[in-house]
Amino acid sequence: MTQMTLIEAVTDALRTEMRNDDRVVVFGEDVGKKGGVFLATQGLQDEFGKERCFDTPLSECGIIGTAVGMAVYGMRPVAEIQFLDFIYPAFDQIVSEAAKMRYRSGGEYTCPLVIRSPYGGGIRGGHYHSQSSEAYFCHTPGLKVVIPSTPADTKGLLIAAIRDEDPVMFLEPKRIYRSAKGEVPAGEHVVPLGKGRVVREGSDVTVVAYGSMVSICEKAAEEEQKNGRSVEIIDPRTLVPLDEPLILESVRKTGRCVVVFEAPRTCSFGSEIAAIVAEKALAHLEGPVVRVGGFDTPFPYSLEHLYMPDVRRVQKGIEKTFNW
Repeated sequence: MTQMTLIEAVTDALRTEMRNDDRVVVFGEDVGKKGGVFLATQGLQDEFGKERCFDTPLSECGIIGTAVGMAVYGMRPVAEIQFLDFIYPAFDQIVSEAAKMRYRSGGEYTCPLVIRSPYGGGIRGGHYHSQSSEAYFCHTPGLKVVIPSTPADTKGLLIAAIRDEDPVMFLEPKRIYRSAKGEVPAGEHVVPLGKGRVVREGSDVTVVAYGSMVSICEKAAEEEQKNGRSVEIIDPRTLVPLDEPLILESVRKTGRCVVVFEAPRTCSFGSEIAAIVAEKALAHLEGPVVRVGGFDTPFPYSLEHLYMPDVRRVQKGIEKTFNW
């Protein structure tokens, strides 16, 4: 076990798989010599050469189109998009090509690629560097969507994503790139896609959160403990496929559910989780399913601290499930 930050776990996972499988290639804007804007790929070009870790032109469409072609021909490409906000020029390649490759070929071809991208707020980047648009990709059949919250999960989930036979959106919460620290297993470490985790056990209310919101919810749970409320926290780890049984088991136990996320509230993936709970655990609910998320506005620069859910807002959401 080695102490790592979340961003160091990304690098470790890439290095581990590049050593294990020479089909794995890493590329994107500035990922080669510089090591990426957040230095996630630092040192990989020195170790593996320019053919396996290289820079690309500033064309997201070209980056993902190249990755799709490589994947179909047997490679294991890991393409980086500098910020999730920049991914939209590549939307057609992701949605119309990568996501549909298995279906359109009747299973003859798969598209085993990983698209890595930092997402969410926390760096005062405003509306061009802070969006949480995971719902677009969760809505697209054929894509898997992964969002880690700890260094150990980051390494294990990224290795699992690289080995998966289908395209995976691997969204990294940049707010906790260097603040999230923890023990990470050395060498091969795999966390299966589709398996969530119980972050904290509790009996009075279930809080479902992912990415950087998990640590916020942990702090809120500590405060609620002082109020005599026992909070259970569930981290799905992967949004698609979603570990529905884990969430539903928790809600049926506690009778209450709060879903916390950074994205705008309307049509968010948090809304999907709320709908699943309402459809499949209604008889067990003792209060409304509450969503605590961003607002339906572009992500602000100076008001980032108000836009993103904090401990106070999570506590207010929990309070609503008890007093409605």
